[in-house]
Amino acid sequence: MSGAVAFDMLKFAERLEAGGFTHAQAKAAAEAFAATTGEDLATKTDLRAEIAAVRGDIRELELRMTIELGGLIIAATGILLAALRYMSVGHS
Repeated sequence: MSGAVAFDMLKFAERLEAGGFTHAQAKAAAEAFAATTGEDLATKTDLRAEIAAVRGDIRELELRMTIELGGLIIAATGILLAALRYMSVGHS
């Protein structure tokens, strides 16, 4: 996460207190949350970059699959033409 932002424990605790938590509860919840998130949170920019990368990977995979499918169709057509030629030579 290149643009990660530090978690603001004080602001988080203050919001919990404003919502009815005691000071001790708000402090404990903020500390627990900070510890479990590693104190870094992804920003929207981080997520957009990851989504763009995944979309690029999907486009690349689609292209490779299209090329593979085209190759398989060409190979199958060649096999069918060879089989038809073999069958017409055998019956002549």
